[in-house]
Amino acid sequence: MLKQIEGSQAVAEAIGLCRPEVICAYPITPQTHIVENLGQMVDKGQIDPCEYINVESEFAAMSVAIGASAAGARAYTATASQGLLFMAEAVYNASGLGLPIVMTIGNRAIGAPINIWNDHQDSLSMRDAGWIQLYAETNQEAVDLHIQAFRLAEELSVPVMVCVDGFILTHAYERVDIPEQAQVDAYLPPFSPRQMLDPANPVTIGAMVGPEAFMEVRYLAHYQQMQALGLIPELAEAFQQQFGRDSGGLVKPYRSADADTIVVALGSVNGTIKDVVDEMREQGVSIGSLSICTYRPFPRKAVRSALQHAKRIVVVEKSLAVGIGGIVATDVQMAVAGLHKPVHTVIAGLGGRPITRDSLRKLFHKADQGHLAHLQFLDLKHALVHEEIARMEGQRHSGPSAENILRGMGTIASQIR
Repeated sequence: MLKQIEGSQAVAEAIGLCRPEVICAYPITPQTHIVENLGQMVDKGQIDPCEYINVESEFAAMSVAIGASAAGARAYTATASQGLLFMAEAVYNASGLGLPIVMTIGNRAIGAPINIWNDHQDSLSMRDAGWIQLYAETNQEAVDLHIQAFRLAEELSVPVMVCVDGFILTHAYERVDIPEQAQVDAYLPPFSPRQMLDPANPVTIGAMVGPEAFMEVRYLAHYQQMQALGLIPELAEAFQQQFGRDSGGLVKPYRSADADTIVVALGSVNGTIKDVVDEMREQGVSIGSLSICTYRPFPRKAVRSALQHAKRIVVVEKSLAVGIGGIVATDVQMAVAGLHKPVHTVIAGLGGRPITRDSLRKLFHKADQGHLAHLQFLDLKHALVHEEIARMEGQRHSGPSAENILRGMGTIASQIR
């Protein structure tokens, strides 16, 4: 059914259609509307049977999800930013125990300074936690990926994060096709857990493992997640057959087969990138794009195949590994190792800064002309940064106190705002 609907509500309705049995809720912007809508749906009996549990923290939310999943229930939760960091220990536990929990990440920047707007530094901080990570480009894809995520998690018995750009998608109203319950039921079978705690037959899970077996345990977790590289395309194809639209998968090339420059990105920015690609193609520029939908496990072969004919690669990412630069770009460089192709890292959109078509157009023209730096910060306010660096350098030579340095960092943050 086509609806003009907020992204968060569309995600909530998709979750409801997946028949979760336990929903653990602790609201944090920008995922709040998702769990609010789910709470109302449970209260009205629209999701039944389902236990909606308000918890006291994000750590508790994941802990409850772990307990519910281990007891054999289809479990769901959602979080963002500092909330994801607060539950980090439990995030690793969920994957280490092989529990098929599905969690929405309403992607948001991590402080300090505090920032509620969108970038990808929260989910990417958990890229090695053992969860499958799927990134939605649109709200339609956000709906579709959640339905696929439950089936993927339960077939492999691994947890899955569905990453949805905060505000850009979660609070945007647009037309979304919400499936019928019968369609989802035909695609997603009732949950049949591989492991389930039973009071009549008590066992211990998550017990200590010593050096004699720990590496093997971690290898098996890696092996299990790598199986997703084969299963994800199969589930996407089955989804297309059931619902009549192409959604999900590993990567999505766009006008890239004959492109000299290919732009790689995660999430909603791919829509803007495609618009600029279309404009530049009309001007005769050989450019295309590659959207990575599945970031973990990283689809190295699919990325390499999609990029092998490019002369140059530009990775636009809403994240920063302080002290080195790109996060996604590092994986892309690994994928094209030996092909001798320059990979340019462009840090963009941190803390919700708009990524405009005009800025991208200038960036891509510079790349096409071979003038793009290895690492670049899109729309960085250079004058302000250089002024602050000079001031801090002066303090350093005069022996500044830690208090002065922190004050300087606070000053630049307030000026940029």
